[in-house]
Amino acid sequence: MRNVLTAGLLCLAAASVGAQDLGKKTFEQCVACHSLQAGENGIGPTLHGLLGSTAGTVEGFRFSGPMKRSGIVWDEKNLAEFLRNPQALVPNTRMPFSGLTDEAALKALVGYLAAATK
Repeated sequence: MRNVLTAGLLCLAAASVGAQDLGKKTFEQCVACHSLQAGENGIGPTLHGLLGSTAGTVEGFRFSGPMKRSGIVWDEKNLAEFLRNPQALVPNTRMPFSGLTDEAALKALVGYLAAATK
């Protein structure tokens, strides 16, 4: 029984590392505009401290009116919804990204951002 439990835990750990790697790889398309470093805005706002923050409030970044008025407090669920189709969640957002349709990559990216933006 102990060997089965150990093998199960190793499989879960490997899956977690795989998802983290996929999330990091998926994020590579985001770094052209976004940083994970506090105060480091680029074409897009820094993502540092993203979860739990209110959309459109990163200091020093000029957001669209719709994003500022959205009232969204970012959590993993609405972040996934936004990344799946930004214009559907916040019509007329300035983010020129059409969305991420690969569900495994989307889930991995949200998990990666949840860990990397604290």
